[in-house]
Amino acid sequence: MKLLIRNLARTTTEEELKNLFEPFGVVQSCIVVMDKVTGVSKGFGFVEMPKSGDAKAAIKSLNDQDVAGNKIRVKKAEDK
Repeated sequence: MKLLIRNLARTTTEEELKNLFEPFGVVQSCIVVMDKVTGVSKGFGFVEMPKSGDAKAAIKSLNDQDVAGNKIRVKKAEDK
């Protein structure tokens, strides 16, 4: 299941994001979206977890949590 994580602190790294989700299960991939011009985080990212049960537990626990001074929002990513 692919998750969208919004309102990340601009300083949050992919490693920190991965560490945040690993207690809930296997993290298949983790991406913090960067601005192509400035190279600075755009404040959101994606985490993929192979087991939907693990992903749902992560959503339930991490949505609205304070991470690095920002209240993050976690939800299932919509397919384009």
